[in-house]
Amino acid sequence: MSMQKKPQMVEAVMFFNERGICKEMLFPEFEALLDGIVNMPEFADQQMRAAFVLINPRLLVRAAVFFYLDFDEKGCPDSGWNIPLRHLAERSGRGPDMGAGPIRLACRSQCPVSWHQMHLWDPSLAPGQNDLVLLRNTVKRNQLGLLVEDESRPAVAPERLQVVSEDKWYAPNPSSEEADKLAAKVDQEHRLKTAQLIRQQRLRISSLAQQHEEALAKFKLAGEEQGQAQQAEIQALQQALRQQEQLNASLKAQLSAQAQSFQTSREEMTQQLRALEQHSRTEADILRAQFDGELQAKVVAAVAGYKEQIAIRDVELAYRSELDSQLQQEVGRLRRERDEFASQGGDQVLERLAKLGVVFVVYHPGAGHLTIPLQDVARYQDNPMAYVSAKCFVSETQYRQWLTHYQQPSCEATLPSGERCALPIERVDAPSRFVAGDSNCCARHKTASRLRTVS
Repeated sequence: MSMQKKPQMVEAVMFFNERGICKEMLFPEFEALLDGIVNMPEFADQQMRAAFVLINPRLLVRAAVFFYLDFDEKGCPDSGWNIPLRHLAERSGRGPDMGAGPIRLACRSQCPVSWHQMHLWDPSLAPGQNDLVLLRNTVKRNQLGLLVEDESRPAVAPERLQVVSEDKWYAPNPSSEEADKLAAKVDQEHRLKTAQLIRQQRLRISSLAQQHEEALAKFKLAGEEQGQAQQAEIQALQQALRQQEQLNASLKAQLSAQAQSFQTSREEMTQQLRALEQHSRTEADILRAQFDGELQAKVVAAVAGYKEQIAIRDVELAYRSELDSQLQQEVGRLRRERDEFASQGGDQVLERLAKLGVVFVVYHPGAGHLTIPLQDVARYQDNPMAYVSAKCFVSETQYRQWLTHYQQPSCEATLPSGERCALPIERVDAPSRFVAGDSNCCARHKTASRLRTVS
């Protein structure tokens, strides 16, 4: 008699893109991908959204973990990725009902391990774009070829059937106790559905709150940039206004000097006329009339020209003054907004996040994922290499030498021709076990180095 395989719970991983689920694989295949046995060239140089799902024999989802996975330019996954998917699926809170009761759901807004939160993402619950519905439908299609539990029940043997007497076939009269049990069961189902709906709405509210905080940070940055641009524009306008005022003062001084020159010329002409009067009254009258006409015409033309220039400058000056007043009001408004934003500065935001349980985690080779306390964030920003080397209990120089060796494990000895040996060598995974001149040399140059040291 042949043994039939019994359907059982199955672990799988689904990859998402902008169109939906683009790749399905069983968990052993995903582990082979992490071990470097296979690559995914179609995911090269991308950060992919993925979901770890636990599927029961009836093709229903029982648990889901939504996480990120980075791929390099060759399609290899990040070698430092170490999210415990099974642990998160077991420890996570309750999520929506996807056909087999509330699932266990782990995502960014509902993560049982706080330092893994930054590596998770929230599924969309919007109508028409619900990632959970997409996940349920994909599992139902069973493109992975999972063994499904036969839901049809075996027929009861005729000899085991028990038929009641004909007088009890009609007009059943259920007891009040059975009615109470049915009412209690309906009430319990209603309570469970109500609690499930509340949890789903809380998850959506948490996701929307996080999106609101990200949008607020973007608006704050845009406001600061706009304030800086307007401040620069105000300074440029103020400088142009000062140049215009200097030009107006210069024109006024020039007009005054020319008026003085005209007055001096008139006095000189008057003296000449008086001298001519002594020689010839008739000639003097003609010259006086000619002089007065020419002088009057010149004065009228010059005065009209300068009055027009002064009127134009006055209009420009009034416009500049009005624009300067508007810009000063805008500067005051922007300063008030800047002060409001400053009162909610980055340090306070970091402190509030830290009080909420958010931790700052970075990844460095040799040190793995480091949790940076709030008081160490500034020191880490000043010199990340020094901070990481201290965590590895080595000097910064040794850590940099080890990092060069770790990224390209090859012999760094120099050949007699002046070229580098570059022979591939075994990689030293820990900075504390790295010895310069020994760990980064091949066997031949390592032996030569020891012989020189002994001699």
